[in-house]
Amino acid sequence: MQMGQLSSLAQLFKAQSPPVVGLDISSTAVKLLELSKTASGYRVESYAVEPLPVNSVVEKNIADVEAVGEAIKRAVKRASTRTKNAAMAVAGSAVITKVISMPASLSDEEMASQIELEADQYIPYPLEEVNLDFEVLESSDKEGERVDVLLAASRSENVDVRVAAVELGGLTAKIVDVEAYAMENAFSLIQDQMPDHGAEKTIAIVDVGATMTTLNVLHDRKIIYTREQVFGGKQLTEEIQRRYGLSYEEAGMAKRQGGLPDNYIPEVLEPFKEAMAQQVSRSLQFFFSSSQYSNVDHIVLAGGSASIAGIDELIESKLGTTTSVADPFAGMTLSSRVRAQALQNDTPALMIACGLALRSFD
Repeated sequence: MQMGQLSSLAQLFKAQSPPVVGLDISSTAVKLLELSKTASGYRVESYAVEPLPVNSVVEKNIADVEAVGEAIKRAVKRASTRTKNAAMAVAGSAVITKVISMPASLSDEEMASQIELEADQYIPYPLEEVNLDFEVLESSDKEGERVDVLLAASRSENVDVRVAAVELGGLTAKIVDVEAYAMENAFSLIQDQMPDHGAEKTIAIVDVGATMTTLNVLHDRKIIYTREQVFGGKQLTEEIQRRYGLSYEEAGMAKRQGGLPDNYIPEVLEPFKEAMAQQVSRSLQFFFSSSQYSNVDHIVLAGGSASIAGIDELIESKLGTTTSVADPFAGMTLSSRVRAQALQNDTPALMIACGLALRSFD
């Protein structure tokens, strides 16, 4: 799905709010992150990653609201956060975006009324079934008489089920964002690690989760393309489970902590790394074939599978493009209740949670 250029959803999904925790609900875990701002930059106040029961979230759709709510409650307790407001996101595949041109002279209220009148041209669902929002982007003509407006809509059920899970977890859903825009927001934390700080550059962020791989491409620090494909670290966990006769939970633990037989690396891990490199290559080919771009300047790996040792070097050598692992916490300080080693292990998987936590400072 092609995305317009927008940092994050506004109005309906935004309030000038008290601090929020970023809450990323993925298919295998709930990730909670709270940031504060100090004179020298950001500080990690609290964080937690709480595993979800199998199949409680399937391909980014919540299937078991109670299970997700319970996991959020455990994450809040584990993080010891006192912040009660949350920012969360819906997947890009659950959102329709459209850039439309409107008269620049309209006030926000007039624009909202006009969009509501015209929205049914762009949204293939009854309007009472969608959450709708818009953000003014820029002038669309030289005279400045018209502006481009990004319209974003999601089926209310996608939003409502997340709000319900968050409330069961004891938090209030203050902001609902879109994952791609949360990733764009988080890019501000890693842009100094990029060539030319990302200015005028085309950067691919490949987020390899448990079941889904999401490619977000940014040009000049703005999202220009996003696409989801079914591929993820769960395939490695299932292969460990099958090969060594472990339960799914034991296999996941062994994958993270080691202690598997000597043949694990050459016979199980290396083939998975090769498959991951192939997936990154395939995702980029989709992007090139549907845009005017024929290369990217840098690849950033995010998601749980980005923690696999040496995966960045393998992808760099296979694709011939400089590749790094996302480290949004590079310049941050940590509060005393955050364990540095644990955070480091989870870092690449916390990009979306970072982008959401940054909404405290809008």
